[in-house]
Amino acid sequence: MSLINDPAIWFKDFFIHAGLGYSFSSFLSTMVLVLIVILLSWLSNILAKAIILEVVTSIVKKTTNTWDDIFLEQKVFTRLSHFAPALVIWFLAAWALKTYPGWMFVVHKLTYIYMLIIGMVVINSFIEAWHEIYKTLPIARHRHIKGYVQLLKIFIVVVTFLIVISVVFKKDMSSLIAGLGAMAAVLIIVFRDTLLGLVASIQLSADKMLKVGDWISIPRRDVDGIVSDITLNTVKVQNFDKTIITVPAYSLVNDSFQNWRGMEEAGIRQVKRSIFIDIRSIRFADKELEDRLCRVPAIKEAIETSKRKSDQQGNKINLSDSPFFNSQKITNLGLFRLYAEAYIKQIPEVDKGQTIILKHQPYNGNGLQLQFNLFTTKIQFIPYENLQSDIVEHLLAVMNEFGLKVFQQPTGDDLQALSKKNELIESEINT
Repeated sequence: MSLINDPAIWFKDFFIHAGLGYSFSSFLSTMVLVLIVILLSWLSNILAKAIILEVVTSIVKKTTNTWDDIFLEQKVFTRLSHFAPALVIWFLAAWALKTYPGWMFVVHKLTYIYMLIIGMVVINSFIEAWHEIYKTLPIARHRHIKGYVQLLKIFIVVVTFLIVISVVFKKDMSSLIAGLGAMAAVLIIVFRDTLLGLVASIQLSADKMLKVGDWISIPRRDVDGIVSDITLNTVKVQNFDKTIITVPAYSLVNDSFQNWRGMEEAGIRQVKRSIFIDIRSIRFADKELEDRLCRVPAIKEAIETSKRKSDQQGNKINLSDSPFFNSQKITNLGLFRLYAEAYIKQIPEVDKGQTIILKHQPYNGNGLQLQFNLFTTKIQFIPYENLQSDIVEHLLAVMNEFGLKVFQQPTGDDLQALSKKNELIESEINT
């Protein structure tokens, strides 16, 4: 019997002539054939990978289209090479295990399951490649579909898992699906976060509430940074201190969060800062203060307008005999507000087309809060912070020119000075 016609019998006869027993010779001949099949499957895998790496890669790199490059980067073609050893084992199992049909049945099942798993991996790689292609399109900047991609991949895994179970236990797919329906309550509990994340991802994407690259703030969760990734279950945010925070996707739908995208699209950003003024320093503007401040055109015009109005009202109501009456009816704080408004309007980075307002907040015992609101074209973090710091520093420095003082809580030095002053007064009284 030749080796080509029936290798199992040839090897068995070889071992029998070598002095081994019939059963042991039959077993050894089968093992030799199994080793040959394993060697052929290993060589087929190497050959398939070589063809893909050499031939397919060279073809892909010669094309001008970038889509095939993405398929190559996602290893779609490389993972297809794993089918080669599976096919070799599938077709040669009957040849190697002819005398052991039970083993052949098990090998066929295992090979079939292996090909199902490889098919699942290839399909998921194919889906991921198309997702990478989608991210290169302009629509991807407004429509984030990573959650849907993950859901589709999970669906592929579940279907593969059901097919494997049906193959192993010889069950019909319909009966398995019916069994899963009975386990729906358990599945809902197990996959609660996934289901909630799916619904949240759909809502976030459909309503354009969030996308990768958005700057969001969630003070309750210490989130203040850029969205770096959106998955089926979580949203990953890189804070400005370079820490990474993951937030459940469904929490962004259930709770409120601040998205700064509107500011970035508008190209302007609001500045809202306050200065606390000591109430005891607020007084009517005297002649000396007026003369000194009239060098500012806006203040000079405001003083003249106030005088004209007071003269007109003075004809109707005579309060000139009152010691508290001042016919000018303008305070140093009013002049300071006029100056602050004029100063803010002359800053080039301030958007003059938006509202610029200085207003008082309700008094709370910590001085009179003067708040100024404006919009600036400096929306980046560092220029924005520098601008509002420059405004506050300038206004604080110029307040003394108006006879105003900043309110601040007494410090240890203030209390110590007050104590020394009281001691000095007591000593003078005693002497």
